Formats: sequence, C-alpha cells, structure tokens
Amino acid sequence: MRRVLVFMLFSLLALPGLAQQPRFTELKPALAVESDGKIEVLEFFWYGCIHCYTLEPHIESWLKKLPADTQFRRVPAVFNQRWAHDAAIFYTFEAMGLVDKLHKPLFDAIHKDRLRTDNEQEFTGWLQKNGVDPQKFKDTMKSFGVQSRTKRATQLTAAYKIDGTPAMAVQGRYVVPSEIPGMLKTVDGLVDQVRKSGTK
Repeated sequence: MRRVLVFMLFSLLALPGLAQQPRFTELKPALAVESDGKIEVLEFFWYGCIHCYTLEPHIESWLKKLPADTQFRRVPAVFNQRWAHDAAIFYTFEAMGLVDKLHKPLFDAIHKDRLRTDNEQEFTGWLQKNGVDPQKFKDTMKSFGVQSRTKRATQLTAAYKIDGTPAMAVQGRYVVPSEIPGMLKTVDGLVDQVRKSGTK
C-alpha cells in the first residue's frame, strides 16, 4: 500500500504545473515602457523585505554585466501607506543623487540594526549619521516630483499585478514572481527572448 501511495505522489508531481511554479507570467496586452529603445528590466522591491535584502548583492553583481541594450530600473512596490512612505524615501534618494551612497546602507540599517523608517526620530538620526541634512531631505520628500513618482510606483505595482517582493519585469511583457529561485537567470532568458524577437 505504501508503495502505491509513493508512486501516486511522484506521478502527481510529474504532472505539468504541479512539479514547479511557473517561471514567469506574460502580460497581455503588454505595458508601455520608458526605456527609450532599450530592453527595460524593472525590480519591484521594498526596503523592509528580507528577501529583497538578500537579493540585493546578486542584483549588484548582475548589473556589472548588464548588456548595453538593456536598461535596469528599481521600482519600490506600493501596497499601502507604509510601503508608500519607503517608496518616497527611495525617490528622495534619487532626487538628491544619493541612491549609490545610501540605498544599500539603508537596507543594512533596517535588517541589521532594526532601523524603523517610520520612526521619525530614528530615521532623522540615521540621516545625520550619513551626512544628510534632515530638513532638506524632508522638504525634498514632500516635493511634487517625489510625490508624483511615488504615485506612479503605486500605479505600476497594480499594472504589473505584483503581489509580493522581490519581483522583476521585462519589457512590459513578462513578470518574474518573488518565489522563483534563480530569478535573475530567468530574467536573462527573457531579455534574450525579447532581443531575438526584435520588438523592443
């Protein structure tokens, strides 16, 4: 009886769709991209996501080998006001030219030092420690440009049907969900597929 049950289990696992999760989903119709003739790759992330934090070193290594015809862009996923707050922090970094300097340190501070970005006193202290004028940061964060980009990130999160982070999207057509192992390899394959199709 046990052998029969084991055989049935392996038979079920061998069925398409049960052995593994789909490696990506295709959006129909495809969404417009902002990459100006290049193949667009988006990463949807949240600073509070431990899996995004774990992926970050791999993203950094992957970016060093990014082909010239491919453009990468980070998009902070937004599902609620808490996530919108952190999205605004990221876009404030961008507006102030601080992404290269502070993106990874903020990840470290959150996941190693338990910094809470929604605690104004804690976050202000962190900014000062990293040589940033807290008042200038606060003013920039409230600016029309940062608020507009945060709103746009909310729209993109919904349009790409993102339900978890990290997730990646290729050329407005394909979404690689968060639970897929080796997601960067899948992204590379999709970039190559778009390149070969000649429809950037």
